[in-house]
Amino acid sequence: MKTKKITIAITLFLMISVSNLSAQDRFFSESHGSTLNLGLGVGGYSSYYGNIGHTLPILNVNYEFGLTRNLTLAPFLTLYSYADNNYRSIVTPIGVKGTFYLDDILHAGSHWDFYAAGSLGFAIVSTTWDANYYGDRTYYQSTNPLYLDFHLGTEYKLSSHVGAFLDLSTGISTIGIAIH
Repeated sequence: MKTKKITIAITLFLMISVSNLSAQDRFFSESHGSTLNLGLGVGGYSSYYGNIGHTLPILNVNYEFGLTRNLTLAPFLTLYSYADNNYRSIVTPIGVKGTFYLDDILHAGSHWDFYAAGSLGFAIVSTTWDANYYGDRTYYQSTNPLYLDFHLGTEYKLSSHVGAFLDLSTGISTIGIAIH
């Protein structure tokens, strides 16, 4: 429980800091940020709390705030669900994704963005058990709620306001639309 409170406090602090920094972005010559990313994807084969044994559909939403020219922070919300014979779980990771853009290093053209990123947050898990199940219903409640994920990705800008992205990660990979 103490870990959960610490994780929530850190996440809230980072979100507040990000919103304050975004108001100061006039001081940076940023080229990234102010972007809404809507992604659908797959993940969960080995979720943050164990091997599910198959991939799952995932919904991910984040909004990037520019910190510097090549660095952004994005509060995120992810949602996925799965079921077994005896239970159904809905998992909602919430946190902040830090992204470092590699465009300058890779000499990417103006239509392309390449990045490395990491996500940190916590996962809220809601599990409902089958009425006829008489086993241990507290099994998943002892799981550490800390959520950690590493990413490599790219975005191709279709126009000055819309791009398509591919985000490959250690946990949840997505493809989606970026709205600038």
